[in-house]
Amino acid sequence: MKYFSTKNKITSYSLEEAVLLSLPPDNGLFMPEKIRQLRPEFLLNLKNENVASIGYEIAKTLLGDDIPDDILKKICDEAFNFPVNVVNVQKDTYVCELFHGPTLAFKDFGARFMSRIMSYLNRKHTTPLTILVATSGDTGGAVADGFYNVDGIEVYILYPSGGVSELQEKQLTTYGKNIHAIEVKGTFDDCQRLVKQAFLDPELNEVYRLASANSINIARLIPQTVYYFEAFRKLPSKENVVFVVPSGNFGNLTAGLIARKMGLPVEHFVAATNINDVVPQYLSKGEFTPRASAPTISNAMDVGNPSNFPRMIELFANSWTDIKSAINGYSFTDDQTKAVMNDVFEKTGYILDPHGAVAYLGWLEYQKENPDSIGVILETAHPAKFSDSVEKALKLKIEIPEALEKLRNKTKVAHLMQADYGEFKKYLLLKKSEPGF
Repeated sequence: MKYFSTKNKITSYSLEEAVLLSLPPDNGLFMPEKIRQLRPEFLLNLKNENVASIGYEIAKTLLGDDIPDDILKKICDEAFNFPVNVVNVQKDTYVCELFHGPTLAFKDFGARFMSRIMSYLNRKHTTPLTILVATSGDTGGAVADGFYNVDGIEVYILYPSGGVSELQEKQLTTYGKNIHAIEVKGTFDDCQRLVKQAFLDPELNEVYRLASANSINIARLIPQTVYYFEAFRKLPSKENVVFVVPSGNFGNLTAGLIARKMGLPVEHFVAATNINDVVPQYLSKGEFTPRASAPTISNAMDVGNPSNFPRMIELFANSWTDIKSAINGYSFTDDQTKAVMNDVFEKTGYILDPHGAVAYLGWLEYQKENPDSIGVILETAHPAKFSDSVEKALKLKIEIPEALEKLRNKTKVAHLMQADYGEFKKYLLLKKSEPGF
């Protein structure tokens, strides 16, 4: 399979180039030259598959023959070794739980797959691969876990100071070894900007082999299509299915759109955001106007300039009319988010995290005019990762899973810096000069 840049469809790139470069030289985003349909017999027999076998079929279809079948199957078996639960919480309303991986967030799907793909593609190189990743919460923890102690790879995770939950921060900052945390005095957008500047810096690229683990990397995006097929497989009814996606950087929704293009019979998508609503505004008015992000209790979605927007519109040939016909966009406040968390718990006993709650609001809004649809709400993280917000909204103490509880006593190690590229570059160059790097 060959890949092109969203800014240049003429030049082709190999899988190795697309994954290890992360971004094309023109600062676009890599896309497969062709998104192939899955085999009809596979789709017909979807009920007999599982997460790992679905992952293999998707990866084989999108990656082609660049990775030997036996190795690709092993990668998928290792990466997708935890379940996707689909819970019926109300009539025609399902919650797809994507938090049963090691870091209790949906990012585990992408990070575990990508770390293994990168390790395989990097095997011929003698110099380390350096991963730069910006996170608004869950990406950093998943990347830290997925890449921890992987030979030949160093990881730098940039996160906004005060912009992630306490337990999320512990997941970012307590691994050590090849995982380095950088606490930035700024927003997620600042972190993302610093990473993008680094990729475009010729001097830095002379001394580092840089790659990204954000959803700007095509190897992070591809495996996120897996759980759409798995959730669909588990639904008792396959008619009028609508996926409702809590959205920040829009990698999750883009993966869903790719899944549909590969043959998943989805009726519609709902993009649900907090007050950082640049994409719902685009869907409403046809104008994409990035702006500084604003902090909310659904912090992983605090993104004012979603990186995957160019991929989204590329999938619709830049047609506003076509993208509007496939996606509804809604935005909600923190007060609305808290209210629906409380309402759903009182009526059903189900505990939503703040991001899943935003999606639930999106479903309720869409359902007003589409009462015959079946809604699948993506619950992207375990509510315990946002225990302060959840407990305040529900006025109860929630149980903290052992995987998170054991983090409380670990010591945070992070480099604190301003949201300044010169300072970031200086830090990276100093790290390069350290003995044993």
